Amino acid sequence: MDLMCVLLGFMWVMEGVKGVQGGLGEVSMDIFVLAGQSNMAGRGGVVGGKWDGKVPAECGPSPWVWRLSAGLEWEEAREPLHADIDVAKTCGVGPGMAFAREVLRVGGGGGGLVGLVPCAVGGTKIGEWSRGSRLYDELVTRVKRAMRGGRIRAMLWYQGESDTVREKTVRDIKIRWRGSLWTFDSIFISLLSLLFR
Repeated sequence: MDLMCVLLGFMWVMEGVKGVQGGLGEVSMDIFVLAGQSNMAGRGGVVGGKWDGKVPAECGPSPWVWRLSAGLEWEEAREPLHADIDVAKTCGVGPGMAFAREVLRVGGGGGGLVGLVPCAVGGTKIGEWSRGSRLYDELVTRVKRAMRGGRIRAMLWYQGESDTVREKTVRDIKIRWRGSLWTFDSIFISLLSLLFR
């Protein structure tokens, strides 16, 4: 009986994924953009420039969690999420999968899929993400493609310590990006901004 439920569930997910890839999405997809530096790109388990391949249970793959690849195609998400995005450094485990699985656990995803859009690049300063920059333009391209598969629910921004010394930095990026794709006041989740409450 359990195997039958799993097979039926898998067929339902795969049918929805076909719709998502075509932009028609029979299954709703709640999409979260992952941006910032290496903390978001994931360096967990990376030692001496090599990833150990170990994935904690809370970061393991799920048929309900998908990611937008560098080739702008939806695929089942698995660590390291940013391996084809942050290509100059070795990627490991980051916060994206644990976040997505928690969204599912608390009933997010609207009964459908959770989509992750990896965009983080290690070693970048907030200024390198300014409107019109290469990183900004790549993020916008990825987000626009992702929007065909569902609804952007939030952007999770995780920036390193060197750019977190001033509260003004967080406000500046919100202001610079306001109106470009979405209203940041409602969906911009900055792990930086938690420092300045």
